Amino acid sequence: MKERIELGLLYSRSGSYSLISEACRSGVLGAIAKINADPDMPLSFVAVERDPQGNADAYGPLCEEILRDSSARHVIGCVTSWSRKEVIPTLERAGGTLWYTIPYEGFEASDHVVYTHACPNQHLLPLLGWAFARLGRRGYLMGSNYIWGWEMNRLAREVISGAGGEVLGERYLPLGALEIERLIAEIRATRPDFVLNNLIGPSQYAFLEAYYRLGQEDAHFRPETCPILSCNLTECELPAIHPDAAEGLVAAGPYFRGVQGWPDGGQNFGSSHEAAAYLAVHRLVRLLSGHAGAARESLSQLLAHAPGGSEGIDLATHHTQLPVLIAQVEKGAFVPRERFAPVAGDPYLAHGREAILQGASGLRVVS
Repeated sequence: MKERIELGLLYSRSGSYSLISEACRSGVLGAIAKINADPDMPLSFVAVERDPQGNADAYGPLCEEILRDSSARHVIGCVTSWSRKEVIPTLERAGGTLWYTIPYEGFEASDHVVYTHACPNQHLLPLLGWAFARLGRRGYLMGSNYIWGWEMNRLAREVISGAGGEVLGERYLPLGALEIERLIAEIRATRPDFVLNNLIGPSQYAFLEAYYRLGQEDAHFRPETCPILSCNLTECELPAIHPDAAEGLVAAGPYFRGVQGWPDGGQNFGSSHEAAAYLAVHRLVRLLSGHAGAARESLSQLLAHAPGGSEGIDLATHHTQLPVLIAQVEKGAFVPRERFAPVAGDPYLAHGREAILQGASGLRVVS
C-alpha cells in the first residue's frame, strides 16, 4: 500500500497574476495525478490547498495554517517575490519547505526554499547579451512597483552601464495599474534600442497593446528595430493579450511549448511555469521515496540523505541547473532564436554580472 503524504498548495486563483498561478497549479495537480496513478510509486500525494486570492498579506497565515493543521511539510506555491518572502518566516518557524516554481530576481538562498525556475544568470544576463549583439545598448526599463521590478531593473541598469550602454528611462507602476500613457510618451521621446518589461499582469497586457499601437504610428517601435524584452512572460498569459500586441516580443526562459530537452518525459507543457511546477513535484517524490521518515526531515536533511542524489538541487543555494533559451513570439507562439547550454543557478552572481553572449566565456556550466 502506498504511503499517503499531504502536500501544500498555495496559489492565488484570482488577482493580477492568476493566469500564472493557474499554470503552476495545473502542473502540480498533473504531477500528483500521474504519481498517484503509478502502481510502482511507493508514495501518493494528497493536496492541502489554500487560496490567498491575490492578497499578499494572506500568504503567511495560510502557509502557517497548512503546516499547523495538516502533516504537510512541503508547500508548492507563491508567484510574486513579495508572497515568497511573506512565507519564509513561517517556514523557518515550522521547519517547512517551499518549492518555488517561478522566475525571480535572485539574491536569495533560503534553507527553506527550493528554486526550480530561473534566476538572473539564467534569464536576464543571456537576454541582455542577445539584445546587445543584435539591437544596441540603449534601453528603457519599466516594471511593477515591487521587488521583482525594482531588483530586475537595478541589475539591468548595472549591466547596461557596465557594457558602455545607456538607460534612457526607468518607470514603475503600482500592481494592476493600467495608466501606461506616460510610459509610452517617454519611450516615444527617448527612442531606445529595446524596452525591458518587468510589469506583471494587466499592467503588462495594457502596455503591450499600447506599444503595438505606437509601432503602427512609428516604425522605430516595431519588433525588428525596438522589441520588448521579458524574463517572465510565458504562453500562459498570451490569451490575455491581443495577438498583434504580443507579436515580436522576446523572452528568456528554460522551456517554451514544443521545445525538446527540458523537461524530460516527452510532455508538451503549456509553459515553463507549468513545467517547473510539474517537475518540482516529481523531484520531491523521488527525494521522499529514498528512505523511511523522509517526509518529516528538513530540506537540508532530505538532500543530504537522498540515496539517488540531490535531484540537481545545489546543496548550498537550493537552485537548479536549467537550459537557457531566447524565444520570440511569431504568429502567436514562442519560436526559439538562441539556445545556451544548461547553466546552474547563481543567485548572487558570484561568477560575474556581465551580459552573456552565446559562446562567450562568461557562460559557465556548473555541474
